[in-house]
Amino acid sequence: MHYHPHLILAGLIATTLHLVAAKPAAVLIDQVDPFIGTDAHGHTFPGATVPHGMVQVSPDTRTLGWDACSGYHYSDSSIIGFSQTHFSGTGVSDLGDFLIMPGVGVPQIKPGTADDPDSGYRSRFSHDNESASPGYYKVLLDDSGITAELTATERVGLHRFTSPEGQAPHLVLDLEHKVHGKDYHFKGASIHVTDDHIVTGKRQTSGWASDRTLFFAMRFSRAVQSYQLYDDETPASSPSEIDSKKPRAVFEFDPSDSAPLLVKVSISGVSAENALMNLDTELPHWDFEQVHAAAREKWEAQLQKITVDADARSQRIFYTALYHSLIHPSIYQDVNGEYRGMDGAVHQASGFTNYNIFSTWDTFRALHTLATLIEPERTGDYVQSMVAHYQQNPKQMLPIWSFHANETGCMIGYHSVPILADAFLKGLSPVSGESLLEAMVTTATRSEHEGLGDYMKLGYVPGQEKYKPSEGASKTLAYAYDDWCIAQVARAVGNDEIHQQFLKRSQNYRNVFDTETSYVRAKQKDGNWREPFDPLDTYRRRKDRDYTEGNAWNWSFYALHDIPGLVELHGGREPFIAKLDQLFNGVVKGKRSKKEHLSDNTGLIGEYAHGNEPSHHVAYLYSYVGQSWRTEEKVHQILTTLYSDQPDGLPGNEDCGQMSAWYLFSAMGFYPVNPADGLYRLGTPIVSKASIQVPGGKTFTMTALNLSDTNRYVQSVRLNGKRLDRSYITHDEIMQGSHLEFVLGATPVKN
Repeated sequence: MHYHPHLILAGLIATTLHLVAAKPAAVLIDQVDPFIGTDAHGHTFPGATVPHGMVQVSPDTRTLGWDACSGYHYSDSSIIGFSQTHFSGTGVSDLGDFLIMPGVGVPQIKPGTADDPDSGYRSRFSHDNESASPGYYKVLLDDSGITAELTATERVGLHRFTSPEGQAPHLVLDLEHKVHGKDYHFKGASIHVTDDHIVTGKRQTSGWASDRTLFFAMRFSRAVQSYQLYDDETPASSPSEIDSKKPRAVFEFDPSDSAPLLVKVSISGVSAENALMNLDTELPHWDFEQVHAAAREKWEAQLQKITVDADARSQRIFYTALYHSLIHPSIYQDVNGEYRGMDGAVHQASGFTNYNIFSTWDTFRALHTLATLIEPERTGDYVQSMVAHYQQNPKQMLPIWSFHANETGCMIGYHSVPILADAFLKGLSPVSGESLLEAMVTTATRSEHEGLGDYMKLGYVPGQEKYKPSEGASKTLAYAYDDWCIAQVARAVGNDEIHQQFLKRSQNYRNVFDTETSYVRAKQKDGNWREPFDPLDTYRRRKDRDYTEGNAWNWSFYALHDIPGLVELHGGREPFIAKLDQLFNGVVKGKRSKKEHLSDNTGLIGEYAHGNEPSHHVAYLYSYVGQSWRTEEKVHQILTTLYSDQPDGLPGNEDCGQMSAWYLFSAMGFYPVNPADGLYRLGTPIVSKASIQVPGGKTFTMTALNLSDTNRYVQSVRLNGKRLDRSYITHDEIMQGSHLEFVLGATPVKN
């Protein structure tokens, strides 16, 4: 696989020297490779954004198919153009807003095809002439000879297009372009040419987000010499504006001007006027290198929050993972604090920054817990953003999977609850516990939502087609964990009635555990187990499946809040260990997992599927039953064999930072199995030293003595110089700026 060093030297020497002078530590940004995860099923994008930026300006190489979720796939050889919004690592497609593409010669107004790039405005390219680093992207478009460069502020994408000498540049703006799934509907869009430098407009879509409206403003560094608006391929009747389902425009510029063409594109969920305000407020100048340098400084400041000592390969993987963990959630408000809410109205964020892209089913597990360590103030903003979502949501529910003022309802559970509980219990919530509890309980008692009515009545979600898909076994487990989190908040605020009610509900996971087969299974409404039952089957029928993105093997170890109870249900310590061994060994009665039925079933070690989130805590379960050495063995195997520094270096979808957050924690030697209990289970580090900058000017330090590829087993652990006789550390211990010391060796310590 081709490796990119992505060292961008031109225009950065001064910035780099400044960073080195200000802080003697290595410039960490140069360890990041944004191409990691762009191949296989990582679904990341290589383009330019700043930490948690509202725009993600990046090349699009494909728009259809599961591996088009980010708009870019490393295996492609042509670029359609450069759009302003992208998801990082999702498993569903949307966004790809406001595509622009430069060209020379006679303009083409349709994108063409990957098989025949000459049939449209798309262009061939080579990875040899492509580079990226945080906040910057560059590529040579082979068919036009134009060099395209991208950088960004929070709300503005800045494009620089350098044409071959003597070639007249033109620019295509395509508002029909979208990164979409098969259920995507384009409601319409508009383009308005204000003058020879400014274009504004909007687009309305129904895709993953059922009713999404986004506005844009675009400003050129050079005056437009001529232009033409199109309705699909038909020239528009109006000379300056068009409103249709397939609006496009071609802008042409003076060929005698050899300077690069710069284009600013900003977005807003509120109005075109706000988009223009974002553009002119946030980026009033045309200095590309200044914007690029500022983006680098923002990324460097974020990356410096965790410093590690490791070999070069591990450094690249680690800092790219940290980079990916800081892309989402993303800002969703204009520079004046206005944003469009879940009710469709315009709201004013007061005292906080509003965020969106909450992939809670994925990110509650580790990403948001990581944020409580390195971004506590932003965690407070996340809390207020989620509560605002609840208050504005006509259904009065907290976020499940939300973006751009829409709730997709994607995935199961109500996993904003553990995110909010974790923040509150760590003292990071600007919202009172009573207000959070009210939002949580209201969400958890919406009987019309995804089987909750039956869950509250029967103690489980029955497996039947009524819920399309039912996923009854997995939903029961998800609700039970979220209920435990609600109980903890209720206890903390002194509401004993709610505490007892939801503590009891949290034990509902037991209702779908079949002690005869030792598997989590779906029940029918009459209380009988669903038949036929095959623990290896990932799908029965797509609308009649019992598990969410997995099978009985993947889900039978899910009770994050009650591992001792889960061990008991399996028959005790020895049967539990044997079942874990079977999971990782993967051969059961001579059969293998029917993984061909589930594209997300990747990153396999036996039946363990690291490429999807339900498995992420499982390797740490050995440590709960006195076999920490087995946790060390499996964690080391996952870290060193399923992640790499190549474009296919992620074992599954990045999922808005969760896949990377698992790596970050585990590489440092600990992981939040239950992300709302304030504990981190110990594993085994693969970096020799890690320092986390925590609030109050303190530093938490982890050191690993005798670390090597063979020395993967923990011989002893000390915390602040004292031998640790437990297999976890607490959040408070990290925040106090403690020193965690592992002594490693080649043989397991089995006592």
